[in-house]
Amino acid sequence: MDYVEINVTDLAGYDPEIVIARLGDLGCESFEVTETGVKAYIREDQFHTGQVESHVREMADEIGFRVEVTTIEDRNWNEEWERAYEPVVIDGRCCVRAPFHQPAPGVEYDLVIEPRMSFGTAHHETTSLMIGMLMEEPAEGKRVLDMGCGTGVLAVLAHRMKAASVVAIDNDEWAYANALDNMINNDTTSVRVIRGEADAIPEPGFDLVLANINRNVLLNDIPAYAARMNPGAVLLLSGFYEEDLPLISEAAAEASLRYSRHRALNRWVAARFEK
Repeated sequence: MDYVEINVTDLAGYDPEIVIARLGDLGCESFEVTETGVKAYIREDQFHTGQVESHVREMADEIGFRVEVTTIEDRNWNEEWERAYEPVVIDGRCCVRAPFHQPAPGVEYDLVIEPRMSFGTAHHETTSLMIGMLMEEPAEGKRVLDMGCGTGVLAVLAHRMKAASVVAIDNDEWAYANALDNMINNDTTSVRVIRGEADAIPEPGFDLVLANINRNVLLNDIPAYAARMNPGAVLLLSGFYEEDLPLISEAAAEASLRYSRHRALNRWVAARFEK
């Protein structure tokens, strides 16, 4: 199946998360925040129906963005990321690598991740921040939920940290399939992978909830996460900028979640909250 890449640049200070939200409403499935803007991906058949292209062009004209549209053949996608994908080591403890890389010596956690078109290779600041924050948590024996799991990298790490059980959820079909494959790659098939939104979260009783999504989704779904957390449970959030932390903290407080601390990298943030 071919995909269309929509490369939006020249944002001139416009919030990339708003661009992502608007492109998501048009049916785009995966996103990448770049140094110059946002890249979004949508199936080619969907792009050419429902006037998606015209809506994107109208949005660009309205706000003054520059838009480039490119068709990406599915059979070439893995070749593209394999050429550029290098292993990442976080805090000297966790290596995230592709299957064709050799294991990194001396790390505590060696994770094998095929990213394909899913989010979560640890190359992006938010994934790296979340991995670092997760490794600070005593996950052993805990019930863990990974929302917007993407490749499933955080779910794999939680399993390696001896969590009692792990549930991983993503609404994107590509990410769901990718996460299932990565559970096989890492011998973590006991992780339960679900395709869906926040309403797909199973019964309450989670001790640790991870959500690396975008700001608007977090603001909408924080109450759903909190409702399924045990008293004293921890929520780790990322996918937003430092200037958005007060807004995220306010939404968390309204859901009876107390801000604890955060990490920041290149304006991106991962924050810890307690119930």
